[in-house]
Amino acid sequence: MPSPLENLASAGQLIPEPGDKAEISGLIRSGKARLADAANPALSLEGRFDLAYNAAHALCLAALRMRGYRARHRYIVFQVLPHTLGLGPEVWRVLDQAHNRRNLSEYEGHVDVEERLVLDAIAACQCVANVLDTVPDT
Repeated sequence: MPSPLENLASAGQLIPEPGDKAEISGLIRSGKARLADAANPALSLEGRFDLAYNAAHALCLAALRMRGYRARHRYIVFQVLPHTLGLGPEVWRVLDQAHNRRNLSEYEGHVDVEERLVLDAIAACQCVANVLDTVPDT
């Protein structure tokens, strides 16, 4: 029986591609640096949101690349967290919500970021970082 990631690849949502150790390390390093900056209360709420979202994307992409896939769309990296790192909806739904809010800002100029979403995105991203820290060879 094919795995959920294999099924998504068959459906054209994921692209099979062997992970590159340097790329994965760079994504993790970038994600952790942005995550640390997102927690800085001296920065604007919008800036912290951007940092948290981009940190989460980098870390989730690293997890997907470790499994030998690349996503066709940005949001997929969040939705496959149960299959890449074993994280549940309490993490990926927050990050998916952040992705939707990011799209409103990027593509429609609608910037509506609440502190609760920023704090939740930071916490969800920290969960991803914590699990990645337990994966060998990262």
